[in-house]
Amino acid sequence: MEDVFVGSLMSSPVHTIGVDATLRTAAALLLDHDIGSVVVVDDEGRLDGILTTTDFVRVVADGAYDYDPATNVEQAMSTDVVTAAPTDTVESAADLMIDAGHYHLPVVDGENVVIGMITSRDLTAYVSTVRSPSPPDR
Repeated sequence: MEDVFVGSLMSSPVHTIGVDATLRTAAALLLDHDIGSVVVVDDEGRLDGILTTTDFVRVVADGAYDYDPATNVEQAMSTDVVTAAPTDTVESAADLMIDAGHYHLPVVDGENVVIGMITSRDLTAYVSTVRSPSPPDR
């Protein structure tokens, strides 16, 4: 896995929204595309945050915003986003996910512009094609 890079496994283009989008809009995007996160970007496509299904659960569990779906995503998004570069190895991306407890890593270029997304699903799909099942079939 040392010679496989994030850029070769990442999904692109990424589903993005602006900070002024509503939670309802974000939820519809997640459901419509069967994805677990949406990246929040500024007008130039630079990363502002990420809104995940876990963030939605937190909003409901905390009773925040009185469950108002018209609340802007800026109020509920995570801003301490762990990212990857397209030149990072798949192994380092997996380590980042494990260390941070995240399932999604936006992939950014040198200007912090979001160019892709790598997820635990992408890594699982890759590993399942390069390794034999464990334990081996009998």
